[in-house]
Amino acid sequence: MTPARLDGAPRSLRTARLAPLLLLASLPLGCGSISPSGTPTPPCDYPASAVALEDSSHPTHVVGTGTPESCTASVLEAAIQAGGVVTFDCGPNDFTIKLTHEIAIHNDAGPNQNGDLLIDGGGKVTLSGEGTSRILRQDGCDQSLQWITPHCQDYEHPRLVVQRLGFINGKASIPTSGEGAGNQVYGGGGAIFVRSGILKVVECTFQKNQIPLTGTDVAGGAIYTLSQHGPVYIARSTFGGSSGQGNYGSNGGALGSIGVSYRIVDSVFTGNQATGRGMSGGTPGGGNGGAIYNDGNTYTLSICRSQFTGNSANELAGAVFYVSNDLSGDLDVQSSTFSANAEGEPHERPGFFVLARATSFVDTTITH
Repeated sequence: MTPARLDGAPRSLRTARLAPLLLLASLPLGCGSISPSGTPTPPCDYPASAVALEDSSHPTHVVGTGTPESCTASVLEAAIQAGGVVTFDCGPNDFTIKLTHEIAIHNDAGPNQNGDLLIDGGGKVTLSGEGTSRILRQDGCDQSLQWITPHCQDYEHPRLVVQRLGFINGKASIPTSGEGAGNQVYGGGGAIFVRSGILKVVECTFQKNQIPLTGTDVAGGAIYTLSQHGPVYIARSTFGGSSGQGNYGSNGGALGSIGVSYRIVDSVFTGNQATGRGMSGGTPGGGNGGAIYNDGNTYTLSICRSQFTGNSANELAGAVFYVSNDLSGDLDVQSSTFSANAEGEPHERPGFFVLARATSFVDTTITH
């Protein structure tokens, strides 16, 4: 069987380019508006289960036997590839597990053979790519990882939940062989790359993760997603957090995606960088979305009670780059603060470049 086509082809596979969209950016945003304080759309109170820590009290696998020495990268990889609920017992102190290669999630692993995986670091464990490798890759459309459905572009499994974990020094590169060889999109996600299924992130920290520094289509210094079954929830998490700790890469210093809805709540984005130059029509390209780079058609980016400070982009949007190519997607921001997000090409709101059907900014402060 031939894998299903991506839901929202990468920009390198489309004829559309950002250059003509820049003309639209100077026009009114259609039915979009800056909403007065009042009933937000969508509501800030996301479903409790969607943003809560998940139950890890009965793990399928425990990494370690009570000492740091027992928490090795090979033990971790075996636990993750077996699926289910993974926890850690690395001793009483904080501990970093150093990886020499990315860990790929098997699509048919776990008790239900659907690849679902919960990794809970208990607030003590950090996973490091050591500046040489991505940390986690989930790809429900990659047949070499035990393909489980021809509808991988919108299938709800595998479901990946990471909570109370640190991700540091992950580094992604454009693959030269195998799935996605030569395609810039597959070079995204310095810490986590997720295609198909669904992703949830709770109480995690992402620091100094990186992707290629230039390129039109590569995005997501920390996390990259596409072909998700439902929205990605990110709750109470930190991307960067202090000087010199930010995530970076050509586009979307922290987050990147194609056609994926995000719900971001109670999170901090500090010091992330979009390092490319040339946007979509230039060479070598990139430089959009210091913290977030979202592209696609019908999808929603919702940000609630979050802070974006000191992020930067060489081209557009020091904080948030949001483009709905057919103007069918929505941007909703509530009770959040945006400050000192530097950009090379400022537009109507400091730190933002938006093409959307509707925009809503409620109880939100945006300053240079």
